[in-house]
Amino acid sequence: MAETRQGLRDRLGDDLAMALRFFSRLPTGPAEHRAPDLNRMAGGLGFASVLIGAGPAVLLAALAFLGLPPLVAAGFAVGASALVTGAMSEDALADAFDGLFGGATADRRLEIMKDSRHGTYGVLALVLAVLIRVAGLASVVAVNPLAGAALLIATGVLARSAGLWMAVALPAARTGGASATAGRLGARPFWVGMGLSAVIGFALAAPFTSVLAFGLAAAAAAGVATLWVLLCRRLVGGQTGDLIGALIGLIELATLTVFLAFH
Repeated sequence: MAETRQGLRDRLGDDLAMALRFFSRLPTGPAEHRAPDLNRMAGGLGFASVLIGAGPAVLLAALAFLGLPPLVAAGFAVGASALVTGAMSEDALADAFDGLFGGATADRRLEIMKDSRHGTYGVLALVLAVLIRVAGLASVVAVNPLAGAALLIATGVLARSAGLWMAVALPAARTGGASATAGRLGARPFWVGMGLSAVIGFALAAPFTSVLAFGLAAAAAAGVATLWVLLCRRLVGGQTGDLIGALIGLIELATLTVFLAFH
């Protein structure tokens, strides 16, 4: 029994390290690197997202308590978040908008998404996303820095797990990408991970908003995920790492917007 418990702890630790390596640039120690597997990462992604958001959240609250203007504190926190994640969702959002709205065929859209250069659609999407996050967090910090820190983590927790729905609902649109390498995600691992993330997100956000706000934020996340899946199915016939990363960014914006309405 003790060996079984130890094996379970080791497996959970490996899954958490895999999620951190896939979704962030945080150090994870000398443990062996394994091929990414969404079915293993999904369950621990909520906990990984707390670790990913903790540093930027602490920075946000600390700068606010030191007396910096809320916009400045929020700007540094959003910048720190991009450093921790390697700007994964920001880059994906720009690539996705360039590809989906800049190409005339599915093949051309996928080709544009692989191009490292950003066009008008991508730049506009990126600028608007950063502006909304900075302005939104600043408005919360101006009232309660701790609430701003909690919502920064909560929105990231909910967005990363909910964004994986694309890997359940759609096949990979091409071979060889990050999403295809990580494999198709099963419904059961997704819902287990989503359930854990919902509990974590609720514990962080509800004390500073309300149960109703959390329910509406969850509904907004589901609505955005559904519409994005339908759009991507129609335009490219599947999902890619960029499209999943873009969905994570969009859900983060949607949930933050709902929380702001009830803060």
